[in-house]
Amino acid sequence: QVQLVESGGGLVQAGGSLRLSCAVSGIIFRTRAMGWYRQAAGKQRELVATVSNAGSTNYADSVKGRFTISRDNAKNTLYLQMNSLKSEDTAVYYCAASYSVATLTDRGYWGQGTQVTVSS
Repeated sequence: QVQLVESGGGLVQAGGSLRLSCAVSGIIFRTRAMGWYRQAAGKQRELVATVSNAGSTNYADSVKGRFTISRDNAKNTLYLQMNSLKSEDTAVYYCAASYSVATLTDRGYWGQGTQVTVSS
């Protein structure tokens, strides 16, 4: 059974940092593309960052320079380091896995999400 379990969310003040984790099981993690998405209240889901199986990364313009996506293949875990957090980063954050970055959005496996709330 494929499982993706996000953790690390919480309440943080603006300017603070959080590190999200996504523990993956049931797939060969090292062969998969991974991504982080978020959905704020009243808004559509948006792509935050992706990392390919080879380690290539891409970021949404809104988080570039503040967030870092990484993977530890030995631990089957995906990370999102979030620094300089802003109130507009408040959202439920989801991780996803797929065979390629191109198929993440429509055909990926998804976790349950973890809430990130940034206070002023």
